Amino acid sequence: MPKLLLNADMGESFGPWVMGCDREVMPFVDLANVACGFHASDPDTMRRTVRLALDHGVTVGAHPAYPDLVGFGRRSLACSPAEIENLVLYQLGALDALCRAEGGRVAYVKPHGALYNDMMQDPARLEAVIKAVAAYDATLPLMVMATKDPEPAQALAARHGVTLWLEAFADRAYDAQGYLVSRRLPGAVHHDPAVIVEQARRIALGQALTASDGSPLTLAADTLCVHGDNPESIAAVKAIRQALDQLA
Repeated sequence: MPKLLLNADMGESFGPWVMGCDREVMPFVDLANVACGFHASDPDTMRRTVRLALDHGVTVGAHPAYPDLVGFGRRSLACSPAEIENLVLYQLGALDALCRAEGGRVAYVKPHGALYNDMMQDPARLEAVIKAVAAYDATLPLMVMATKDPEPAQALAARHGVTLWLEAFADRAYDAQGYLVSRRLPGAVHHDPAVIVEQARRIALGQALTASDGSPLTLAADTLCVHGDNPESIAAVKAIRQALDQLA
């Protein structure tokens, strides 16, 4: 069974305002999605997070977003494809500069929040993100949602020579097509650690989840996103790491 890599969103503090528990979570993940200053973070936080990741042997990825600090990047903005391509390039370059200063490099790209969701519903936006990655470094994988049918996204990426990493979520509910249930709806986010760990285990084994309409849903995933912004979620991350290590 291919190893299912754990990834987590990191570096989302801003100045004196602290978001997340990066130091507690970092030892248990394989990939750190570092915010690039548009939805969260600042240059000091970005460099500090990169250093923390490299100290733990964790691979650093860029986590670009719409320019929306107030909304934490969770609001869709009316950006054109050209604007999306440029804002992704801008953020990718900024984080890579800080990585290089610490002796590392950005190794992949994972869009954040509304940009991530919008690109999965709009091929023009997805292509804009793909073009930004290809223009910067086509060897960088782009992380996208592991939907029921990933082939259209894979075909679009292949036209630009970009590899996709399919991502699943341990703590989110899915609809029948493999898209995340909106956070505005009840039950969209799982909070019970036992439920989160079981969903992670089933994804790792290629077993079916139960979609929001009750239908079975199987997701082929390369990486699993975990969140660790409170003591309960940190405990869940540790439990997921232990469960996946036992499956290896």
